[in-house]
Amino acid sequence: MGMIFGSSGQKTGNRRTGAKGEKLAVKYLKRHGYKILKRNWRNPFGEVDIIASCGDAVVFAEVKTRLSDEFGTPSEAVNRMRRERYIKAARYFFAGREMDAVVRFDVIEVYEGQINHIISAFEA
Repeated sequence: MGMIFGSSGQKTGNRRTGAKGEKLAVKYLKRHGYKILKRNWRNPFGEVDIIASCGDAVVFAEVKTRLSDEFGTPSEAVNRMRRERYIKAARYFFAGREMDAVVRFDVIEVYEGQINHIISAFEA
């Protein structure tokens, strides 16, 4: 019998790991005074894991969860294409709204249950 690679079982496991990481990230943000505005916000450019506010900042946060560093650090997975999608999503989110806010793009790494919050991980 051959092995099946890329099976839906692996994808389900990755989704479960990602969901756990996002849950930890939300708890972390709330503990640090952030108000969660949206989770898993779907838009024409993809999905934003967390949109939160803190003071005058609106934060678009990408959560990367890893069980090992076999494929590099979690933040290394936030490539140029993903950053561009987040920037476009932020523009879409604010379209037609009058808001006086600082927009920030953060990455939250969840690795072995530990949180590494990278504030202003990239700029528009």
